[in-house]
Amino acid sequence: MVRKLLTAVVVIVVVLVGGAYLLPREVHVERSIVIDRPAAAVFPLLNSPKRFNEWSPWKDLDPNVQMRYTGPETGTGAMMAWSGNSKVGKGSQVITDSVQDQRVRTDLDFGEMGTARAEWQLSTEGAGTKVRWTLDSDVGNNPIGRYMGLFMDRMVGPDYERGLRQLKALVEKAPAESQSQSSPSTPSNAPTS
Repeated sequence: MVRKLLTAVVVIVVVLVGGAYLLPREVHVERSIVIDRPAAAVFPLLNSPKRFNEWSPWKDLDPNVQMRYTGPETGTGAMMAWSGNSKVGKGSQVITDSVQDQRVRTDLDFGEMGTARAEWQLSTEGAGTKVRWTLDSDVGNNPIGRYMGLFMDRMVGPDYERGLRQLKALVEKAPAESQSQSSPSTPSNAPTS
């Protein structure tokens, strides 16, 4: 009886471990929203780690989270690192690519939890801007990581949705006229042709 039970346990473990390698190694999460403002009004909130915390879906999970900012204020090289409670964890995010009013790409490091790449892509949608927020991660050859990858969309997706709603509310609460000016206005006393 004990031998049969032991054999059954070994078979189950082999099936679970072997089955993990049939699961995808790459994980992708994606959400989007349309904001009723031009890309120039949205981009500054994505291109600055400090501004990210104005609308982040995780900003209220730990009021005592420790934040550290290094590098430039905005654009490539701007970085934030955080350390907080079990809901927030510990990690860092650095902007690795920034194209004005089009895209911001970041590398994320969650320490023992792994690494990922996030990106915001901006595109014109009617009179507004479609913001597409993605997360991509390679869970490697760890069988547990492969199984966890199956749940990544369900774990991260709702946070992305909440964050995008908060971004939309923040951008749209400012008057449209003040945000839509992409170049300085001509002074009233300037000569006209």
